[in-house]
Amino acid sequence: MSAKDQSLDAFLSDLASSLPSPGGGGAAALCGALAAGLASMVVALSIGKKQCAGHEAELSGLGIRAEAARQELLALIDADAEAFAPLSRAYSLPKDTPDRAEILESCLRQAASAPKKIADACCAVIELAEGCAACGSRLVLSDAATAAALAGGALRGAVINVKVNTALMRDREYAESLSAELEEKEREYAVRADAVCNAVAAALGF
Repeated sequence: MSAKDQSLDAFLSDLASSLPSPGGGGAAALCGALAAGLASMVVALSIGKKQCAGHEAELSGLGIRAEAARQELLALIDADAEAFAPLSRAYSLPKDTPDRAEILESCLRQAASAPKKIADACCAVIELAEGCAACGSRLVLSDAATAAALAGGALRGAVINVKVNTALMRDREYAESLSAELEEKEREYAVRADAVCNAVAAALGF
């Protein structure tokens, strides 16, 4: 069953079970989707407020992007499970299977593809949280900060789920290039997510 069609309780039960998926990538995607949902909420509760009157167009744009990010990250929960499934099967191949190494390499690339997309989407959500914190209503600034914190954690989890695959790849040039790209993004966006939380704390006086 698609993650979108499951109840939260059913998804968490699967996550807590011995099933191979959902796993860390799917959990990161869910956290990213929650963060995007919070960004949408900030927009919905800010548009029309007197203090946000000068930011209506910006807020509207943030709302559109937040909803798109939420839907993308929900879809990536299933995409991550689907990308991992061939790798799980490949590990079960007998060691003398012809082309086993090539099959594993291809499956490792595929398994890394979904968490890479999750990481990219979480970076976009951190950008949304920045915008929400800058022009959202004071009454929901804490929700913008929570969005940044969730997206920052989800980003880190997604990067780890890419690197667990790149660490096993035989094509070291490709693996190291992909890992380096994501490490750079993680460093940049971790700082940005923390900055949102710190700015909100300062604005709220604590």
